[in-house]
Amino acid sequence: MSKGWERVFFVGCFITQGSSYISAYTYGIMHRLHHAHTDKENDPHSPSNTPNLFGMMWETRNNYRDIHTGKLQVEDKYKKGLPQWPVFDNFAHSWITKAVWTLLYIVIYALLATEWWHFLFLPVTFAMGAFQGAVVNWWAHKFGYRNFKVDNTSRNILPLDIFFWGEAYHNNHHRNPATPNNAHRWFEWDMGYAAMRLLHNLRVIRLVRA
Repeated sequence: MSKGWERVFFVGCFITQGSSYISAYTYGIMHRLHHAHTDKENDPHSPSNTPNLFGMMWETRNNYRDIHTGKLQVEDKYKKGLPQWPVFDNFAHSWITKAVWTLLYIVIYALLATEWWHFLFLPVTFAMGAFQGAVVNWWAHKFGYRNFKVDNTSRNILPLDIFFWGEAYHNNHHRNPATPNNAHRWFEWDMGYAAMRLLHNLRVIRLVRA
């Protein structure tokens, strides 16, 4: 992907993720650390290191923050080739920006909610990215089926993944982390890979062989 298209997607992620905005650079480092230390002490988000789902979410949040702020020193090999836009990431992570998103969500709920209990979903809206990440990183190491024997607890959550765009095929991904297509068996379909193929044909990105 060109630098120009990278920045289009940075902005697109900010608009769609809102207060849950995740830096592609910081999360890219986390993801590489997860593969290098899966289910071990230095894994930044593993169910094996925490007693419950919310403990893992909190640990993930702390590790993400420490990587983003530079408090956690990471070897250069985990940073290579990742998209970077530090100025934008700092803007998106600022407390002022998050406060604006929070106010916007409250206004939207106030305008559209028709019952008091609808507001119970407001905290989930604030932290939607954290909940989505927890679903994949917790469930996919706890429940599901395996296509491959690997030295970790990764599993495939769903036989037909139309909800997580291929991320539910976590066991497949840990077996072949460099391939863009996480599907393996005949009944598995990776919607994320289908989107990549479309973007490749439109020359927005360029897929390469792993």
